[in-house]
Amino acid sequence: MNSAEQNVMIREPQPAYPLTATASSNAKQTPSFAAALRAHWPEYLMEAGLLGAFMVSACLFGVLYEFPGSPVREAIASPLLRRILMGASMGLTAVAIIYSPWGKQSGAHINPSVTFTFFRLGKIKAWDALFYTSAQFMGSVLGVMLVAVFLREQLAHPSVRYVATVPGEYGLSVAFIAELVITFILMSSILRISNDERLGRYTGLVAGLLVATYITIEAPFSGMSMNPARTFGSGLSGGIWTGVWVYFTAPLLGMLAAAEVYLWREGKSAVKCCKLHHQNDKRCIFCGANGGFAHE
Repeated sequence: MNSAEQNVMIREPQPAYPLTATASSNAKQTPSFAAALRAHWPEYLMEAGLLGAFMVSACLFGVLYEFPGSPVREAIASPLLRRILMGASMGLTAVAIIYSPWGKQSGAHINPSVTFTFFRLGKIKAWDALFYTSAQFMGSVLGVMLVAVFLREQLAHPSVRYVATVPGEYGLSVAFIAELVITFILMSSILRISNDERLGRYTGLVAGLLVATYITIEAPFSGMSMNPARTFGSGLSGGIWTGVWVYFTAPLLGMLAAAEVYLWREGKSAVKCCKLHHQNDKRCIFCGANGGFAHE
């Protein structure tokens, strides 16, 4: 091989996902508790920080749009218009989180139901799934508590109620069905788009658009949670547990159902990885891209 050929090979960029099963086989053995924590603690902390940031945003915008003393609340009497604004705010928050440096590295699950669904799909190891889920609950709780330190009176007001997710006037059954449907659509969209080579980079935009749409349209039925950790964070600070079982069961069942449908239609090999944004230079602890398995 001459020097020119060597230069071409050296400069060839690495693929976003491993092209063969070789890289994935390096992680076929589930690491121990200590090994997983030692190797992947940055991603765990990122997941906690990202969901914490989401909850800070939810609390701040909740106060801005719903607290009676807020100038925005005084200026906008229409609940629908305020929900549109809340939806746009939280949709943009979700997009910013997914495309942030931390989101690109951790995968921006920020939802135990998302993490467990990818565990079911075989794309995340057991200890990583456990640590991710724990970090998500911790981040949600700390995010709400942080805002409460500075805005407890406003956040606790009956019109804000720690931005808790509770069933709407149609009851628990409707709330359960609504959460089931919206999470099924969300996970179906994530799987379809993230595993498409051309569309994968837009997964975060679609997820943000769905969040915005759901808050605007679906929130009156279930409060629009899709996320047990998100519900837990608000519930713990506010002591609000109305219909909490809905938010711990329906999102998981909806996403798992979406995963089963995707597997039935496309097959397990169609699921490449479990990051919501993979077209970047951040390490991937799930598929090994960009040196993700280097420290295991």
